[in-house]
Amino acid sequence: MVATPPPTAPTLTGPLVLYDGLCGFCDASVQWILRADTSARFRFAALQGETAAAILARHPEIPQGIDSILLVEPDGTGERVSWHSTAIFRLCAGLPGAWRALSWLGILPRFLTDLGYKLFARLRYYVWGRRESCRIPSPGERARFLP
Repeated sequence: MVATPPPTAPTLTGPLVLYDGLCGFCDASVQWILRADTSARFRFAALQGETAAAILARHPEIPQGIDSILLVEPDGTGERVSWHSTAIFRLCAGLPGAWRALSWLGILPRFLTDLGYKLFARLRYYVWGRRESCRIPSPGERARFLP
């Protein structure tokens, strides 16, 4: 039997948002980021894809089975991965204008902001639904999405 090599993620040149591609709210959030990110800094990959699998494999500190939004940022020596409320605050800090102000909520105790995040995340499928498959990016968006 031949061993299959682990998936490899492309080298990051900017921040990468990993999201649940089956979640209706997560898809709407990606659409919002695409509109708000006027400088096109952020790239995207579904947690169900090979890019996310490679990143999760090389970061054992990420909780197993996580279905949170993750923000992966190059940091000079590798990459920094944030999840739950920390990912949201860091993502907002990278957006222009008024959205950046939301990042200041990151000064609140993390256990409180993560609790709020987890409560909201628990309800997301009930309110926004669950998709059967990941949305296909439009031709204009394709360059910003990784497999």
